[in-house]
Amino acid sequence: MNMDRNTVMGFVLLAVLLFVYLFVSTRNSQELQAVNQKKEDSIALVKKYKDSVALASDTSKTQVVIIDTAANGFKKVGVEKLLVAENDLLKVTFTNKGGQPKMVELKNYKSPNGKQVTMAGSAFDKISYTVNTGANQSASITDLYFSEGTIEKNADSSQTITFSATGTSGEVVSHSFVIRNHDYLIDWTPRFTGADKLFTQGAFNLTWQSQPIPHESDRQYESQQTNICFLENSDFDYIQTKSEKKFEKQVQWVSVAQQFFNVTLIAKQSFGTGDIKFIRETADSTKIANVTTNLQSKLPLGATASFPMQLYFGPSDYNILKKLPVVDMDEIINLGRDMYAFVRPINRLIVMPVFNFFKSFILSFGLVIAFLTIFIRLATSPLVYTSYLSGAKMKALKPEIDKMKERLGGDQQQIGMEQMKLFREAGVNPLGGCIPALLQIPIFFALYSFFNSNIALRGQEFLWSHNLASYDSIVTFPINVWGLGNHLSLFTLTAAATSFLISLYNTNMTPDQGNPALKYMPYIFPFILLFIFNGLPSALTWYYTVSNVITLILQWVIQNYIIDHDKILAKIDANRKKPKTKSKFALKMEEIQENQKKLQDTRNKPGKK
Repeated sequence: MNMDRNTVMGFVLLAVLLFVYLFVSTRNSQELQAVNQKKEDSIALVKKYKDSVALASDTSKTQVVIIDTAANGFKKVGVEKLLVAENDLLKVTFTNKGGQPKMVELKNYKSPNGKQVTMAGSAFDKISYTVNTGANQSASITDLYFSEGTIEKNADSSQTITFSATGTSGEVVSHSFVIRNHDYLIDWTPRFTGADKLFTQGAFNLTWQSQPIPHESDRQYESQQTNICFLENSDFDYIQTKSEKKFEKQVQWVSVAQQFFNVTLIAKQSFGTGDIKFIRETADSTKIANVTTNLQSKLPLGATASFPMQLYFGPSDYNILKKLPVVDMDEIINLGRDMYAFVRPINRLIVMPVFNFFKSFILSFGLVIAFLTIFIRLATSPLVYTSYLSGAKMKALKPEIDKMKERLGGDQQQIGMEQMKLFREAGVNPLGGCIPALLQIPIFFALYSFFNSNIALRGQEFLWSHNLASYDSIVTFPINVWGLGNHLSLFTLTAAATSFLISLYNTNMTPDQGNPALKYMPYIFPFILLFIFNGLPSALTWYYTVSNVITLILQWVIQNYIIDHDKILAKIDANRKKPKTKSKFALKMEEIQENQKKLQDTRNKPGKK
């Protein structure tokens, strides 16, 4: 799931309380003279290769013509040549080694260091599969040098990038990529001439290696949010805490999803089986994880074949992923999963539309969140008003309860019985004030998922927060403090402080229950919030602060200007005079209390131990 254990524990308290093959092959010699000639050619090639590498080290792109030792055969020795293609969203650097993307830059997004967000840029990142290169010989596609590559402009403004490699017997492996404007999705179609020779029994075994690197200021939190998503047998699922997954059914797509970006491999014809190895790196590493995905499929047995796929390099933006012609890719956005799946409809149907509405005409995202908070409070106001009314009744009864306690002394059991009787006679529900806290639970879970995965908040400043998608820090500690980390968030402090004020206000309104644990619990909860909220996005703690301020204002206004305490007392007196029909539950509770009182009296008699 999208939450670590400490956060889950915190939420439980809130309710009563997230994994080359190296190949060497040469053509078989037909005569000794040819062999010797090849050796001489190889020596010359090595010299030219070293010279070209030295020359290329001073340039950003290698411009050396590839030379091959195996005439007319698959090229396994050569010099890498890069080819750049781009649209308005992506800058894709292709390599002829393996004929595939080497690095992708996202033009509209930057990392905290000010550079463009790059994906698939490490030596580990590659997509490979094995082809037969001769009798009892095979090679990984990433070990072969393709043609230099061509870019063709299409009538619809898209671009087709093509790489090809030719074998000794006329086999051809061709990689065709299509990049469209305004699109993060790249079409990739490997085509094979002589497929029956290239693949034994049509077995197409693909290995995708991905190494996500940090793109956010809080690497630890980003690592916690990184997970592997996939669509298996048309059902979405993911792994976050597990290190591997084995596919037993057809796989439509696999995604390496970070907090706000993802790289996804999509098969238009589905893979049959496969597995994933998800190996997280240590906290001090410059990368987040190494992910290796093995996928198997079958090509049609014939002279020609193809296996169309797609590659997505881009933001995890719900509005973008939802429009893609790929089933359920929007599920990559964690708007509520597993035991929190019940909040996904709340986010999709209520929170997101309202947030997008305010965002359309309000420039400040902090104000957007504030207006979203006001909307939520207005939508829940009928239930909240009922609870505040119950609290007002409790406050009206407080003087009478204080007199009763004075009369009964320290007999807590008798006080509890008399107090429950008084509540019943006055038509007061002592648990009525719990409704606002209960309403906060699903709303808080929904907004935790929403703010945690909303890329629109990334890098947005508000007040002292430089990034609403991460924590705001006013104090940085030289060491990690248990429960808090290496910082202290100001919005966390405001959320905890306003929660404390609400607890203090409610305590003054509610009669003393006589239980010391209940007496101090309202003050303990705001203290716990410091540890739960300190590493969370400041958008969430800002929302919680605004919500608490609204609660305080509403309580004060309702208590002083809306609720007539004299009318409440008169209504309480009228309720007392009405005949009461006790429920079975009330009768049972009275019976239990009476029995407990008798037992206590018996124990307190002289001569009893």
